[in-house]
Amino acid sequence: MNHLDWVTSKPHQPLHGSVRVPGDKSMSHRALMLAALADGECRIGGFLEGEDTRATATSLSRFGVAIDAPGPGERIVHGVGMHGLRAASGSLDCGNAGTGMRLLTGLLAGQAFDSVLTGDASLSARPMNRVIDPLARMGARIDSHNGLPPLHIHGGHAMHGMRHISPMASAQVKSALLLAGLYAEGDTEVVEPQPTRDYTERMLRAFGWPVDFTPGRARLAGGYVLHATDVEIPADFSSAAFFMVAASIVEGSELQLPAVGLNPRRTGLLAALRQMGADIRIENERQTSGEPIGDIVVRHAPLRGIELPAALVPDMIDELPVFFVAASVAEGRTVISGAAELRVKESDRIASMASGLRTLGVVIEETPDGAIIHGGRLGGGVVSSHLDHRIAMSMVVAGQVARAPVRVADCAPVATSFPGFREIASDCGFALRVAS
Repeated sequence: MNHLDWVTSKPHQPLHGSVRVPGDKSMSHRALMLAALADGECRIGGFLEGEDTRATATSLSRFGVAIDAPGPGERIVHGVGMHGLRAASGSLDCGNAGTGMRLLTGLLAGQAFDSVLTGDASLSARPMNRVIDPLARMGARIDSHNGLPPLHIHGGHAMHGMRHISPMASAQVKSALLLAGLYAEGDTEVVEPQPTRDYTERMLRAFGWPVDFTPGRARLAGGYVLHATDVEIPADFSSAAFFMVAASIVEGSELQLPAVGLNPRRTGLLAALRQMGADIRIENERQTSGEPIGDIVVRHAPLRGIELPAALVPDMIDELPVFFVAASVAEGRTVISGAAELRVKESDRIASMASGLRTLGVVIEETPDGAIIHGGRLGGGVVSSHLDHRIAMSMVVAGQVARAPVRVADCAPVATSFPGFREIASDCGFALRVAS
């Protein structure tokens, strides 16, 4: 990955305009996988043209699935049916995509052939036992390097359904088990300690597979088929989050974010920012492909520190890095707990954000599962992305209210989830340039 630094600073004008962010990454992965297993042709609109999702498409292509790209954000997937995948020669590179690797592991556990999944240095350090262990109890045989990638998934093992009471709230784990359950005999049920996003359940229903789900629980039986259906992917709430926080904290700003996915298991940040006093409204609410969407309008408003309710954390786990930025400029103290999952993302996101914000003068105390952040004024400095796309974009947002320029090192990973971020941000008023 090429070395790329960005320099950001307080803009001369408030942020204004309409910001169309890319398609939802989580849904893009899932749409590809279910379309590949469906009978017939599926058209996907709003597809995220990121490195992570392209890696998943490449992997599926190597299993014999024809995938056309007639234009940016469009895919036509020629499904091969539930038993139409063919063995790939050599290993499959998931790049930086934890979602791609974990979901593919579940999907491949019930195939008749062996598969090997690899990833980049960051993904190779992420824990996979959380999917390997329950899949093994369903009958899968998966070899790893002490629970880390590469993963060797042995084919030809009969899968059986089970009831899994998950020790952690993880949509990736839940989705991996449900995908394995498509090939299992009997029922597969996942019970979570707290509800997580239900993209997989909703999309399975859209493809015609019976699924019974309520917040925190999902169950399906094997033995059905998936029927091709067209999917329109909404704008990614996680990508919109950076602009929601930026418009909230840059004085005089107002941004519109059209057609953003508003799945209730994804919008914890919206509730958290409103508790802090943010001025955010939703317009034109509607449904697409079984998912709620709407246009988000954000105006600047003074924020105050809060004790973040633990119930919101699973619904904003990917947005917590930029929430740290909002807390850093809010009046008073913000307490975040119950977010230990942040430590095993693309980086240790608690440590990464604490380090960067301290460089900018923020008083922040790390805890094992969160942080205590004392709001104030931000200064400048050089911060690291820790090769984590969400850290990089969060520090860019922090730079919009800093008293001196902020140099964010190693921003190339942003392309994994938000290609074109710098250009889109600059168009609505961010002061952001490539470092010379």
